Amino acid sequence: MLVDAYADPDLGAFDLGFFEDGVHVRRSLAACWGVRFERVAPVRPFRWPKGGMSFAGWYFCTTTGEHIGYESWLERDRLILLDADPQVTGIASQPFWLHWHDGQRQRRHAPDYFVRLASGRGRVVDVRAADCVDEATAKAFEATERACRAVDWEFVRAGSRIRC
Repeated sequence: MLVDAYADPDLGAFDLGFFEDGVHVRRSLAACWGVRFERVAPVRPFRWPKGGMSFAGWYFCTTTGEHIGYESWLERDRLILLDADPQVTGIASQPFWLHWHDGQRQRRHAPDYFVRLASGRGRVVDVRAADCVDEATAKAFEATERACRAVDWEFVRAGSRIRC
């Protein structure tokens, strides 16, 4: 069994789907150590609903010299803070699909940002207002945190209280 091949069973419990050279690939979390997720394209398009409650757009990031997408004001604000942080050397939005089985069915989640730090360590950031975190979202954040711990990445859930 794949889980037995690794010291941390979570390394075998998760797969990542992402774009590599324009091609969507899916690999085990354990096989993704060398992937520069701060340089990958988003795994899904950004939503621009007319008359919607969200505020999507593109932010020109001085850290990367490129535009980075966001889907809410909270995401945009977090992106501005990341861009101003001297420890941040790279940022990508919607960098990968995290795939796992929750005991009943297959699940997937695309974190909001992958951040590369000056130390070389990775940080995964999910941005969601506390008032808008339902049970399914909370479980996705828990799974993301487990996956991050398995590969020694930081996991940050950022947000504040707003009405959904």
